[in-house]
Amino acid sequence: MPKVEGKRQATPFQKAGTEDHGHDTPEMKSSGTDATIGYDTALNTIMEAIDRLRDTATSHERLFFVEVMGHTAGYLALNGAIASGAEAAIIPEMETEVDQLAELISNGFRKSKNSAIVLVAENPQTGGALGLAERVKKEFPQYDARVTILGHLQRGGSPTSLDRILASRLGESAVRALMEGQRNVMIGVRNSQIVYVPFSKAIQHDKGINRDYVELVRMLSI
Repeated sequence: MPKVEGKRQATPFQKAGTEDHGHDTPEMKSSGTDATIGYDTALNTIMEAIDRLRDTATSHERLFFVEVMGHTAGYLALNGAIASGAEAAIIPEMETEVDQLAELISNGFRKSKNSAIVLVAENPQTGGALGLAERVKKEFPQYDARVTILGHLQRGGSPTSLDRILASRLGESAVRALMEGQRNVMIGVRNSQIVYVPFSKAIQHDKGINRDYVELVRMLSI
């Protein structure tokens, strides 16, 4: 039987009489699960897009800001940067700690490279790709900054095998949960095991990023 995590509390869903067993978006921002449907597919879409942009960025000596999903979480930008070999990822989790654009220009791009691809989470805290490009024009006019916004392209296409398997597991588990009388829980995965996560916990969106991944992006961009 799947594990039930945490104490159940009344949530807006429960007060509305909702009994559906929800899941998360491709942004993978819920604290109640290790994986969400669509995340792997979106990540592969980002990787393929960066691969296509790389030749243009290099041959024309440009600084590309590529905006990806991540309104409240930077997982796609961070992991997308690692998977695609991007020079940096600008994410909301780090915005209050450092000026990520200034750090990119001064510590890496300016000194050793004449082109770069930077993944940007679509969050107001980061300024978004357009906001960052405007900053470059004003503060670093020697660089030709361009913007690519992937938008809803990340939500479409053929699902990866990982997402198909995950969706099948979660769908079957949701039906099983209903048959068991479970209510107001999200079906999640923890350590490859199915878990029932109360909505009150699932909607907290407090899943922290792996700081080792942030350092990995920096090391790989040298």
